[in-house]
Amino acid sequence: MTAGLEKACHRCISKIASNAYFIFGLLAFLALPLSMTFTGMKFLEDCPVQPLIPLYLLVGGVIGSLKVTLLLYDSTRMRQLLSKSVVIDDDDDDEYPWRQNAHKYYIHLTLSLFLFLWFILGNYWVFSVFLPNFIPPFHQPQDYCDKTLYIFAVGVLIISHTVLFLLIFCSCCIYCFSRQRYSSEED
Repeated sequence: MTAGLEKACHRCISKIASNAYFIFGLLAFLALPLSMTFTGMKFLEDCPVQPLIPLYLLVGGVIGSLKVTLLLYDSTRMRQLLSKSVVIDDDDDDEYPWRQNAHKYYIHLTLSLFLFLWFILGNYWVFSVFLPNFIPPFHQPQDYCDKTLYIFAVGVLIISHTVLFLLIFCSCCIYCFSRQRYSSEED
């Protein structure tokens, strides 16, 4: 039962990750963390009301770029392995030659966990000063945040919320569909 489910999951993941459209999508998605990095660097001193907003963009962009780059590397490696027409033998110990080794799995898990926690902190930092002054007030010159920086940070968070919602929604749909299909095959 679980071996068949594991084989089906690996087959599905390998088809998705080795797809050229998926790789081009990752390349396009790489633009977001890179732009976060550059925006965070450019406006590092331009938000005294909440100096952690540019830091959020800078660190999130660097770690996000690293995560997407590792995903690109894994996807292209899987594509190369599948293009060599690897024959899978059920009795082989390494049934899935593209399966990640444990240290790479823990690297991806650590980066994902860090990015999720950083996302939560970014929400707090950005929305704790919702709509700050965009022009430094004369009486309190430290009570402002650059408009480009703040609007960009809010846009990044909106995109992140949307992607997170879509991932959760699609995962739930796939789970429900697979449970329904599995129960109909069992009957």
